[in-house]
Amino acid sequence: MTTTESLVPLARISDRPLDPAEVEAAVTGPRHGAVVVFTGKVRDHDGGQAVSALEYSAHPAAERFLHAVCAQLSTSAGLPVAAVHRVGDLTIGDLAIVVAVAAPHRGAAFETCAELVDRIKHEVPIWKRQLFADGLSEWVNACG
Repeated sequence: MTTTESLVPLARISDRPLDPAEVEAAVTGPRHGAVVVFTGKVRDHDGGQAVSALEYSAHPAAERFLHAVCAQLSTSAGLPVAAVHRVGDLTIGDLAIVVAVAAPHRGAAFETCAELVDRIKHEVPIWKRQLFADGLSEWVNACG
């Protein structure tokens, strides 16, 4: 794999439920003995407060930012990566993000996957609003 398109077969923002098998299949190939798939789920708590749901919203260019982050990391690592991030209303247990990285060996796949998740969180303009069980809400990392 040498082109950006083949190294980033999938980078999407979606308002539909996410499918980890689709993201894994996008990077799987005969050259890679390791595929690491990360799924980020909506949890029922944060900072000692009960969370009832999340709302994700994204800048209109968020998918372009996502693809750029994926392309930069896949080019530097020389590995195929894929990522899909959800927007809209999510409930406890829903998948918010799925990321996959394939590599000849597990070490590079784990390392690249962790870096990709961190970079998406910090560089892609997607905002999260937490809704708490007591009726209050807060925006998380909205100014980052």
